[in-house]
Amino acid sequence: MTQRTSSGAPDRVEPRRVVIVGGGFAGLFAARAFRRRPVQVTLVDRAAHHLFQPLLYQCATGVLSEGQVAMPLRAILRRHRNVDCVLAEVTGFDVEARVVHATRPTGGDIEFPYDDLILAAGVRQSYFGHDEFAAFAPGMKTLADALLIRRRIFGAFEMAQSATDPEERRRWLSFALVGAGPTGVELAGQIRELATSTLSKQFHDIDPTEAKVLLFDGGDAPLAPFGPKLSAKAAAALTRLGVELHLGSIVTDVNANGLVVRGPDGASTSYTVGTVLWAAGVAAPPVADELAKAAGGEQDRAGRIKVRPDLTLPGHPEISVVGDVMSLEHLPGVGEVAMQTGYYAAKRIRNELDGKTDPPKPFKYRDFGSAAYIARGQAVVEVGRVRLSGKLGWLSWLGIHIAFLTGYRNRLGAVLSWALAFSRETRRERAFTMQQVAPGGADLYRNRTGDDSSWPTTHPSPNTD
Repeated sequence: MTQRTSSGAPDRVEPRRVVIVGGGFAGLFAARAFRRRPVQVTLVDRAAHHLFQPLLYQCATGVLSEGQVAMPLRAILRRHRNVDCVLAEVTGFDVEARVVHATRPTGGDIEFPYDDLILAAGVRQSYFGHDEFAAFAPGMKTLADALLIRRRIFGAFEMAQSATDPEERRRWLSFALVGAGPTGVELAGQIRELATSTLSKQFHDIDPTEAKVLLFDGGDAPLAPFGPKLSAKAAAALTRLGVELHLGSIVTDVNANGLVVRGPDGASTSYTVGTVLWAAGVAAPPVADELAKAAGGEQDRAGRIKVRPDLTLPGHPEISVVGDVMSLEHLPGVGEVAMQTGYYAAKRIRNELDGKTDPPKPFKYRDFGSAAYIARGQAVVEVGRVRLSGKLGWLSWLGIHIAFLTGYRNRLGAVLSWALAFSRETRRERAFTMQQVAPGGADLYRNRTGDDSSWPTTHPSPNTD
C-alpha cells in the first residue's frame, strides 16, 4: 500500500509536486518559500509577469512605465531551480486524480499532476451583475487594463483639443470614477493633478485645468475603511484638488454618453462624460467556481472560496486557497494578506516534508496597515493606532511602496520617476495608441489602411491592447 502524508500526498523519494495557480503576491510568496526544498513547483498563470497592483494607477496616469510595475516571473524566480513557470489558463480540476487542466494561449490542452495544489488566482472586477458596463467603464486589475485607461485618459484630452463643438469638448474633459475606495480615490486625484499640473500649459485650444472629475460611491465617505478621521482628511484633500464627491450614489447605467446615477434622494440623474472608470467591486474569477465545483467547496457572495483556519478546503487537505480568492474571517483583499497566506500555505507543506506531524497552527493575519495616495504631498496611512495624512502620510506612503516593489531595478526606477514627476511636474510614460480611446471599445483609426503595420485594419477585441 502506498504511504501518504497528512495531506494525502504519496510519500515517495521523488520530489513532491506542487502546482500553484496564479503569480500574484500570494502565488509568488508561496513559490519563493520552496527554494532549495525537495519539491517540484509548477506556477501556472495567464500572464508571464508578476504585477504590483498597488501602483497600477500610476502606470495608467503616466508616472510609471509598465516595466516598473510588472516584472517577468521567470526573472524573479530565476534562482529557484525547482520552480517552472507555465503560461496557460487553468480551466478545470480533477481532484480525485489530482490533475489541473489548462489551455495554452494559442490553443491546446495541457495537464499538471499535483500532490499539493495552491490556488492563488486573485480576483477580477465586478460590475454587480451588469457586465455590459465593462465596454464603457473599464476596471483596473491587469496591465492591459492600466494601458487601456491610459489611452482613455490621455486620449480624452487630445480629443477635446481637436473638438470644435463646445458640448463635445466639455464631454471629453469630464471624467467619472465609480467607487471611492483606494483605487477610485487614487485615480481621481491623479487625473486632477494631471490636468492642473502636467498638462496645464501643453494645449493651445483647451484649458486642461477645466477638466471635471466626478467620484461616485454608494457609501457616505471616501476611503471608509480607514476610519472617519482619515476619511474626512481624504475628502478634504480631494475637494481641494477639485474632485466632485457624489456620495450615497448608486450607478444604474453606463453607456457611450456617460452614466445614470440614483442619488441619496432616490432621483436618477444622467451625467454626460467622455470617460467612465470603474473601481467599485471585485469578484472571484471563473477558476474559483471550477475548483469549488470539483472539490465541493463553499463560496461567499463574491465567489471567493471559504477555507478552514489552515487555509485548506474541507475534506481536501492537499488543496490550499490563498490571497484575494480566499474567504476567511472577513480578511481584506490587500497585498499583505496575499503575501502572508501564500507563505503560510507553502510553510505548511514544508513542515510535512520536514517530518513535522503536529497539526498546523491556524493562520493569523498580521495587519501592517493601509495606505492611499491622493496627490503630490497628500496621502493617508493607517498602521495600527498610528494615522498619518498630508506630507507625513505621503512620505510614509513612498517608503512603504518602495519597500514592497519587486526587484532592485524597479525600486530605483520608481524613485527616479517619482523624483521627475514630483519635482518637475512631468510624466514621461504617456505613450498610447488610439485603440479603444472612445467608450465602447472603438478603434478611432479602424478605417486606416496603408503600409504602416502598427495601425490595425480590423476592430480590436475589447480585451486586447
